[in-house]
Amino acid sequence: MKRREFVSKMGIGAIAGAGLLSACGKKEESHGTEKPVAKTEIKWDMVTTWPKDFPGLGTGANTLARTINELSGGRMHVTVYGAKEIVPAFEVFDAVSNGTAQIGHGAAYYWKGKNEAFQFFSTVPFGMNAQEMNGWMFHGGGLELWKEAYAPFNLIPAPAGNTTVQMAGWFNKEINSIDSLKGLKMRIPGLGGEAFSRAGGTPVNMPGGELFTALQTGVLDATEWVGPYNDLAFGFHKVAKYYYYPGWHEPGTTLEAIINKKAFEALPEDLQAIVMAACRIANQDMVDEYTANNNAALYELVNVHKVELRRLPDDVLARLKELSDDVVHEVANKSELGKNVFDSYNKFRQQAHDWHNISERAYYNARS
Repeated sequence: MKRREFVSKMGIGAIAGAGLLSACGKKEESHGTEKPVAKTEIKWDMVTTWPKDFPGLGTGANTLARTINELSGGRMHVTVYGAKEIVPAFEVFDAVSNGTAQIGHGAAYYWKGKNEAFQFFSTVPFGMNAQEMNGWMFHGGGLELWKEAYAPFNLIPAPAGNTTVQMAGWFNKEINSIDSLKGLKMRIPGLGGEAFSRAGGTPVNMPGGELFTALQTGVLDATEWVGPYNDLAFGFHKVAKYYYYPGWHEPGTTLEAIINKKAFEALPEDLQAIVMAACRIANQDMVDEYTANNNAALYELVNVHKVELRRLPDDVLARLKELSDDVVHEVANKSELGKNVFDSYNKFRQQAHDWHNISERAYYNARS
């Protein structure tokens, strides 16, 4: 078995396989069947859309870089830069595309200006959760379509994290009906932002590092970010009273590694495999991190900081779903790429829905 195939099959066990890779490389080199291992360290810069070292998101980028560094046995070194350290958050895509950095960490819905269909690779309102997104990406054709979509930009994408089901957001007024959303200026990106607009709100796309001040000064009336783990770290409870759920707009947001194609293809095959295996490790690790930390953070927000936890009314959710379905279908019909991606996404979502009705959902209900 080739070393590249070996690393790919190892998946999250690839760290343990690093030593085996090194041994195999030395043995093959002695027989002249492999290129000599380069002694010069390959240095990559990673630009991100997140504040440096921010819990979950920023640390997820750190996990990806660290895993590449460790698996490569020191042959590669990836340095992580937070938003604004090299480029602003929303310039990460272009920076990696043009070679300013070799790799980036962000979310595909930030680049809807390039092609609105990109948003399907991050999250869809009332769409698939983290488990389902991973299934579609790795076993349902989603990743192949994503690579096709990014190819014209000299980029290779890979799932590199998922925030799991998010919260609906922070508000300084109660949401009692769909009319309560009218006139609200809210940070909410992607397809969910368009649905919010059609409900009468004003969506704003703003980097996470600017949200606290925007809420504090009244530039925003409301904001969503991720969930309790991240929201506690930003201190939104200090500037907003009501914390609403569920996160209808982001049920399982896939985060991405975007890799400069030229830089990737310049790597030896085993290092290419290591980079992709590291992305998959980081992808699962973030799901685990949020699962482990969200509830403890929510407990602190409610019981220590006295945040008012509220569920969005059923009629509000029903209307938002109607609006979201309209938005999603319109985006799908705007381009051939959008149609192909949505058809694949929707087919997998339905299969997952039917199975989860008698597995995950049935089990949760029984456990309750």
